[in-house]
Parts: sequence; structure tokens; C-alpha cells
Amino acid sequence: MSTLARCARAEWGPLFSTVRAALVARRWRAVPMTLAAVCLTAALQYVQNQPWGYQFVQNIGCVRAEDPLWLALLRTPLSLFVPALDLPVWGALAQLLLVFGIAEICLGRWRTLLIGYAATLAGTLYARVGIELGPGNPVGLPASDAQVVDTGPSAAVVGLAVYVCWRYRAYITAALVGVVMVVEVLVKDNLAGKEHLAAIAAVLVLLCVVPRADRGQRGGGSRPAPGPERAPGPERASGPDSENPPIQS
Repeated sequence: MSTLARCARAEWGPLFSTVRAALVARRWRAVPMTLAAVCLTAALQYVQNQPWGYQFVQNIGCVRAEDPLWLALLRTPLSLFVPALDLPVWGALAQLLLVFGIAEICLGRWRTLLIGYAATLAGTLYARVGIELGPGNPVGLPASDAQVVDTGPSAAVVGLAVYVCWRYRAYITAALVGVVMVVEVLVKDNLAGKEHLAAIAAVLVLLCVVPRADRGQRGGGSRPAPGPERAPGPERASGPDSENPPIQS
């Protein structure tokens, strides 16, 4: 086996084995949530490109920093599935199918949704903080970004990619995703790129918190159950001639 093959196996072997086993055993039934997300994203893309549906999608699933916070929080869950109008929709659908599918198999559907929502919410809240800080701050944003629609599914995709790669020890891939997002900000300094970095930061916090919680849960149940205690003193016979019945635990 070549050095490159050994490196690839060490990087992606556990992740590939997990995904392959699930798909071989259950095929598309292994990723029902992902398929629903892809269908929902395609449907929203179709509706928002219709004259009668554009404003409807804006009202239910598009988040801007200028919106009231309660309204932004209400729209954020659906904003995960509203693709950007200025990007090809097939890219968003491919990202959802690949990253959400792998995450659903490796993490489960509810944890996948939770992490995707947390990453998107981190970008949404960062936009508000960045605008308050202003363009003079290294992490600040210009006031005009308050009218820009948030990233949609891309922040969730980036966050889930980093989370899954880190949990399955594909550290080089996780670092590469982060480097690509930094390069995106340096080349094209826009709101979406900085929201991607905010999503990665939120996921790194989750990676520090979740393993500790898992260890705490395992620690509470890892102690072996004690065996039946016997009273001190001389042992008594338990044969048929004994006056006392055998001790039962």
C-alpha cells in the first residue's frame, strides 16, 4: 500500500466505513431527513423564483440583521433550506445531500439538525454583533450588511462538515475546511464568508462541550454493579442435612 493510500485510509477510513455500512444495509432509508431537506430546498427554490412566491419565501425563511431579533429567530430554522438566489441551486442541493447525509448517518438526525441550526444561528447573531461593532473593528461589518440575506444552508453545511470530520478524527479535512473559509473571506470579504467562520467557531465550542457531557454520562454508569454481600461470620453448610435453607441473593 502506497503512502498516499495509507494517509487516505487513516484520514477517512472510519468515516467511510460507517457511511458505507449504513448505505449497504439500508440504502436511501438511512438518510430520510437528508432527502426531505433536499426536497424542501428544491421546493423553496422553485417557489421563490416565481412572481407569486418570492415575497412568501422572504417572509417565512429569509433572515436579515435589520429584522427584529424575535422574527429572525422565528425564521432561522427554515432559513437552513432557503438557497441563495445568486448561486446555482444544484450546488446547494449537492452540499445538502453529501454533508447532511453523512452527518445523519454518523450523528443521527436530531443531532444533525441541532448542530446545523446552531451553526446557522451563530452566523445570524454574529451579523448583528458585527454591524454594532462597525467596519473599523477587525470582526466588524458595514451597516449596509444589515440588509443582506443570511447564508442559508451553507453555514449549516460548513459547521456539520467540521463537526463530523473532527469527531471521526479526519483532522486534516476539518482544518482544510477552515482554511478554505478563511481564504474565502480574504478573497471576497462579504457577510457570507464571515458567517461561515462564525459557524465554525460555534461548532468548535460544541466539540469542547459535547465530549465532556458524554464522558460525564458514561462515568455515571461505568461502575460495575456490586455483587451480593454476605454477612460476616462462619459459613454454614447448605446441603440437604442442613437446618437452614440455602442463602438466596
